[in-house]
Amino acid sequence: MRKTVLPILLLFVALQYSTAQEKMLSKEEVVRLALDNNFGIKVAKNQVEIAKNNKSVLNSGFLPTVTGSAGANYQRDDSTFDFPGQLNADGTPRDETNLYKAEAQRYNAGVTANYTLFDGLGRLYNYKRLKEQYQLSELQARETIENTMLQLFSVYFEVARLTENENVLQQALEISTQRIQRAEYAFEYGQNTKLDILNAQVDVTNDSINLLNTKQQLANVKRDLNVLINEDLNQPFAVDTLIRFIPKLQVEEYIAQTDLNNVALLQTERNLAINKYDIKVNKSGYLPTIGLNGSYGWNLNQNAPGAFFPGVNVNNTRNFGLGATLTWNLFDGGGTNVRVKNAKIAYENQELLKEQITLEVNRDIENAQAIYENRLNIYQIQEQNVVTNQNNFERSKEQFQLGRITSIEFRQAQINLLNAQTNKNLAKYDAKLAELQLLQLTGQLLNVEF
Repeated sequence: MRKTVLPILLLFVALQYSTAQEKMLSKEEVVRLALDNNFGIKVAKNQVEIAKNNKSVLNSGFLPTVTGSAGANYQRDDSTFDFPGQLNADGTPRDETNLYKAEAQRYNAGVTANYTLFDGLGRLYNYKRLKEQYQLSELQARETIENTMLQLFSVYFEVARLTENENVLQQALEISTQRIQRAEYAFEYGQNTKLDILNAQVDVTNDSINLLNTKQQLANVKRDLNVLINEDLNQPFAVDTLIRFIPKLQVEEYIAQTDLNNVALLQTERNLAINKYDIKVNKSGYLPTIGLNGSYGWNLNQNAPGAFFPGVNVNNTRNFGLGATLTWNLFDGGGTNVRVKNAKIAYENQELLKEQITLEVNRDIENAQAIYENRLNIYQIQEQNVVTNQNNFERSKEQFQLGRITSIEFRQAQINLLNAQTNKNLAKYDAKLAELQLLQLTGQLLNVEF
């Protein structure tokens, strides 16, 4: 009968060995890998670089434009000139004149510079608008990173929870395996029936199936985590199951500073500033534009001898010019006026949106705080529940070994302990995730140790 225990023991040893080879992936390390490798974060950082390039003085319109041009032309002619009816001095008809390989070259080069001296301050406000757009893109990238970190730790803590559940189920399997051995020994000595052995085997089978299912779930979630940190999908690792909660006073201090740090509220401030500059940029259309221009050119024309100009004709010219322009669109059909009015309406809409977002953030903060405190209380209750069920299980184990309770009663005590331990694991990570969600709303998610 004891041969039935051997396959289960071999499975148990194999599972233990497979996890022994995994490296520890700490919370700090997984954050570093995500910041370096996560695709969404990389895209967000590239968007910030684009906004950084856009706010450069090279994109401001404050610098002059300089245009250079050059050209060359070569021409060769073979010509015959007739003079019908014309006579020489001696009265003889004038002979035709032939001109072969008559070459002409023309060269030119020039530089033109233009500079807008004044455009109604449109460039200035647009330049400031681009700076605000850059700050907005930084906030958007920060929001992407915060969301990624929340998603990252949601998966990381799920790996931790399943890891702890796996350990609990391994212990349950080991206890059930020991029950089979005890039942087989007792059966050999006539102290119980074969029914006790069959019951123990059923429990071992159920514990083995639960353990295998948990291991499969754990492997799947680990692959999810490897996707987030852009690592090999089957990269083996273990995670840190130790959880530290932030002191309550510190959390309350973070909540008090939400208006200064919440990324959604900060984005509304930047959008308000952008809309304000949009109004000023459109108002610049009421003012004139003053520009300066200058040019320098060189031309060389070298013409071949002709029938009437037998010598080579060379014309070498250099020119330099300066100029100023003033353009004032006195009436553009009302287009500028419409754009200014629309920009003001957009600014008012942004103010309304800010009020709405502020109200929603305050609501989300209160809800998140309540959820966090509730889950902390549940976790503390579950911790005490584990202690109670552990004591009950130890007592039941003693009574079972003394033959005072049945295997069914012992199994129930074991299941109660198993459920209490897995519920405690779930409550622990649910509470930590609720804390992280609260920290995200306060704008402190990236400023704390995980």
